[in-house]
Amino acid sequence: MKEQHKPLQQYLAEQAGRIEDALKTAIPANWDVPDKLKDAMMYSIEAGGKRLRPVLVLAAAEAVKGDAQASACALPVACAVEMVHTYSLVHDDLPAMDNDDYRRGKLTNHKVFGEAMAILAGDGLLTHAFYVAAQATRQHGVPAETTLAVIEDLARLAGLPGMVGGQAADVLGEQGVTSAEELRSIHLRKTSALISFSLVAGGRIGGADDRQLDALSLFGRNIGLAFQIQDDILDLIGDEQKLGKKVQSDLRQNKVTYPYLLGMDESRKEMARLTAEAKEALARAGLADPGRLLEIADYLMGRDR
Repeated sequence: MKEQHKPLQQYLAEQAGRIEDALKTAIPANWDVPDKLKDAMMYSIEAGGKRLRPVLVLAAAEAVKGDAQASACALPVACAVEMVHTYSLVHDDLPAMDNDDYRRGKLTNHKVFGEAMAILAGDGLLTHAFYVAAQATRQHGVPAETTLAVIEDLARLAGLPGMVGGQAADVLGEQGVTSAEELRSIHLRKTSALISFSLVAGGRIGGADDRQLDALSLFGRNIGLAFQIQDDILDLIGDEQKLGKKVQSDLRQNKVTYPYLLGMDESRKEMARLTAEAKEALARAGLADPGRLLEIADYLMGRDR
């Protein structure tokens, strides 16, 4: 069976399995790391989840090349982005941030290992991500210039003008967000930035040209926003068993969300508009095989977890 003809759920499961296998050995066995720190890091990295961002790295590389084998060289970067994403969740769950007790159906990191070790586990995941990304060149022969561009993008989009800056703006603006445009600006940084990074990183490793990279970036920005809107909706009406965490946490914390500002119907319309625009950009990019990415965009809009 050719890769592009596999059902999407099978494809996602297989790619997630590849990523999870690689993550298990991402910390070199000969490094002297305190056991409790390593346990705390692996507790969250092995907690499951959709593995959306790393799967997008692999799928983007394949889309550019039109070859299912193209993602092999992108696997270190896929692991790196999952580490960055996981660190952000560990820190977001802390009492000083969202103060959550459960993540992916399990006790949050600080509930198991304590706040100090959870902070250090997050720090460890973030810094180790850059080591892992560098292995794209060291172990897989990706040109050093390409890996440097990927690492530069990761530092920027996960950092001050991206995810960290977006989280800070969210904290500073709590209760003060009054417009959909302000909320959009926060979520472009908090959510879309890392999703956009994943697509562009995979595209770079797959050999995309500048026009294709721009299209992948726009695709990622839009599906990232649509993803966030769906998260806001699921927090209101989702199934706790499927989500692995309590619903209506945004309401309890008086957070401003898309449904709060736009209403449920308009939020769904905006999600559909963003997804359609994303797919149009990708269809015009001249990728060898964009089909899988287009499928993922539709899947994300209809997900229930």
